[in-house]
Amino acid sequence: MLQSVSLPRPPAPTPRPRPLGVVSLLKVLATNPLEAWTEAHFEEPIVAGGLPFGRAIVVSDPAAVRRVLLDNPRNYEKDWMQRRILSAGLADGLLSAEGHQWRVQRRALAPLFSRRSVMTFASAVVAAAEDLVARLDRQVSEPGGAVDMAAEVTRLTLDVLEHTIFSDGVGADREDIRLAMQRYFEVASRIDPFDILGLPAGIPRPRRLKVWSTLRFFEKTIDMLIATRRRRLAEAPGDVPQDLLTLLLAATDPQTGERLTETEVRANVLTFIAAGHETTANCLTWSLYLLSQSPEWRERVCAEAERELDRGDPASLVDRLVETRAVIDEANRLYPPISAISRVARGDDELSGHRVRRGTMVVIAPYVLHRHRALWTQPDYFNPDRFLPGARETIERFAYLPFGAGPRVCIGSAFALQEACVTLAMLSRHFTVALAPGHTVRPVQKMTLRPDGGMPMMLRRRD
Repeated sequence: MLQSVSLPRPPAPTPRPRPLGVVSLLKVLATNPLEAWTEAHFEEPIVAGGLPFGRAIVVSDPAAVRRVLLDNPRNYEKDWMQRRILSAGLADGLLSAEGHQWRVQRRALAPLFSRRSVMTFASAVVAAAEDLVARLDRQVSEPGGAVDMAAEVTRLTLDVLEHTIFSDGVGADREDIRLAMQRYFEVASRIDPFDILGLPAGIPRPRRLKVWSTLRFFEKTIDMLIATRRRRLAEAPGDVPQDLLTLLLAATDPQTGERLTETEVRANVLTFIAAGHETTANCLTWSLYLLSQSPEWRERVCAEAERELDRGDPASLVDRLVETRAVIDEANRLYPPISAISRVARGDDELSGHRVRRGTMVVIAPYVLHRHRALWTQPDYFNPDRFLPGARETIERFAYLPFGAGPRVCIGSAFALQEACVTLAMLSRHFTVALAPGHTVRPVQKMTLRPDGGMPMMLRRRD
């Protein structure tokens, strides 16, 4: 039985007692959608309504979630709102493609993220984490300053990308990429009131105008990356690594033999740069913050790191970091990388006794699902014990969705978990972290779930 007396309760918006009116809802959705959830969402299996247009339901019953994502996925396609949010550069990539286009891309990229391939990435992840430790050690040598760990782990994830799935690098200076991605997520992820009201896509969105220069930067960078790879493939195909870019350029439709279009290749490169660093960096940021609030778990992770990091094959390291993995899983429960998944019903259906009519928007919100009162004991408290062997087996499979589920489950989830576990263990072995004095942690939804204003922390070397 969890004891809340000794458990940290990390920050989260207080659920509202009743739904917001249309004007207030539009304001909240445009700034931080996490603040729109009501008490009913965290207590009822299915909640109808809540949007100022059409029919919508929020589903938190595991059996209903399973039907939408696994048992009957062809009846539930990505809805028009999600498509518009993702339309800024990602519309033709694996994240948002549908039907045949998605299946061709998924088959092409699957070999890169098989368990065997991911295990070969372990040494690169360890090397990147060692570089991060060395960089932080130099910063600790300068007393008095806080370190923004959100920025530091983002630099690490870009470093890992360059040494694993983008062997020619990411096409530009990493810091330029990091800052451009920050701008991209800040603007492109905002739910525009015009989209909420269902206005035609042809009407310009003032918010989206701000992201155009960032998209042009990415297009130029990615086009140079593609051109360099095509030249290498033409000159010495046997010397070119089978990384993500090579697989994309070689991918063909098995029925027609057609290759992916330039737009599809570019969208997938942008998708993997974005998803490959943003979600893992956020997971690490939240994990470091949560450890700073729990001396017990901080020491448990450090002890495990001391015991396992220098022992055995790096490829098996993530399987041996059991308690570190539990912290990562708990961080992903409290602050899931993807805070909401939405679909639209193509035909009538029934979800846990609730009739779903054609055209209904079905929202599955991992942020809500992971804190639902009917599914979790003391859901608002940080306790990785629930993910240790013997306890994690009791968790409903479709009550925990940090990477989605069904055919569209995140293709890079094993890679992300490996990167997060190894990095957290190495940081915990070398440093004790504490939140910078005076900083207030506030989660905000910006396509992914990130801490507002970064995560300034004080680092102290361990002996």
